Amino acid sequence: MDNQRQTENVEVQLFFDEADCVGPLGIIPLEGARELGDKINNHLLNWAKEAGRDHETFIVESECPRFSSGDGKGIIKSTVRGDDLYFIIDVGNYSCKYNMFGQQNSMSPDDHFQDLKRLIQAASGKAKRISVIMPLLYGGRQHRRSYRESLDCAVMLQELQHMGVSNVVTFDAHDARVQNAVPLMGFDNVMPSYQVLKTLFKHVPDINIDREHFMIVSPDEGAMNRNMYYASVLGVDLGMFYKRRDYSRVVNGRNPIVAHEYLGSSVEGKDVFIADDIISSGESMLDIAYSLQKQKVGRIFAYATYGIFTGGFAAFDKAYEEGVISGVLGSNLTYVPEELRKKEWFFEVDVSKYIAYFIAALNHDISVSTIIDPHQKIEALLKKRGQR
Repeated sequence: MDNQRQTENVEVQLFFDEADCVGPLGIIPLEGARELGDKINNHLLNWAKEAGRDHETFIVESECPRFSSGDGKGIIKSTVRGDDLYFIIDVGNYSCKYNMFGQQNSMSPDDHFQDLKRLIQAASGKAKRISVIMPLLYGGRQHRRSYRESLDCAVMLQELQHMGVSNVVTFDAHDARVQNAVPLMGFDNVMPSYQVLKTLFKHVPDINIDREHFMIVSPDEGAMNRNMYYASVLGVDLGMFYKRRDYSRVVNGRNPIVAHEYLGSSVEGKDVFIADDIISSGESMLDIAYSLQKQKVGRIFAYATYGIFTGGFAAFDKAYEEGVISGVLGSNLTYVPEELRKKEWFFEVDVSKYIAYFIAALNHDISVSTIIDPHQKIEALLKKRGQR
């Protein structure tokens, strides 16, 4: 209980003594992460106000303008000498655009990453420490090598280390072992499990979390760890799907899935929660949902830290109308289009306060172990619902 109370009150305590911090706190959200950056800034300002410290903002103004040829440059508009800087970047925000030879171009992950490097350069080595909050890890899906292939994510981390970055904080990395590329640099892979369950309980208040009425299903073997965590803290059964792939072909950068085969106890009549890191086209998640429906499942709630829906929303609209999917949860760690926010089946998970906890803790060089593992907070959440 003492640890829980300490975690809950840490935000105010951290701001009492400026002498304990690494340096004056500065947040630099890149263009794709402006909305998330503003929310984080508001949390930090509220905590500073409660602690009796007067701040107008922690955001350091910056921009990355483009020449008509498409070349860009990074500009930081105030001094950052001696500051503890936190760059916040969303490499998946495809809504950002720039002009090139009179044409509008959507920013790719490559463009976002280049802007990050430009702004780190603009700091000119004057900051006391630089950390990068990169929820959606650049190149994270190209995390291992087969034959003659690039290792985009590993090279990106090495570039940041070479540029003087001390810490990288990411969320639900596709494969956290990529941190082995930079063993001397701080790397935190965070799972917003508490925020996900809190959002699920808020939008589905009648859900019953026990072995008779609820279970966790992993969409594949690669997602087992995150689903094992949910099953463990909730005390329910865990099932999984095995993806059979056709390794003789490559379609859209991956080997196509031939079939999903379920392994586990019966799902009949039970509500099911499926957690994954990314919903891209959504084809796999929907295949699993239709397969579970044939087994007379109750309600299906899917969660992906990054719901990017590259194939649009029509297939999910259809599945919702047919009663196959009852809800899809997705975080605001990457761009959420307004059209998606308006969908009845979509529940947005706000992770801005969690990131603000992290920034405040790192700024004061204190342990983040109680922040990373939300087990006690999940227990308290279940007790509050009378399910412990």
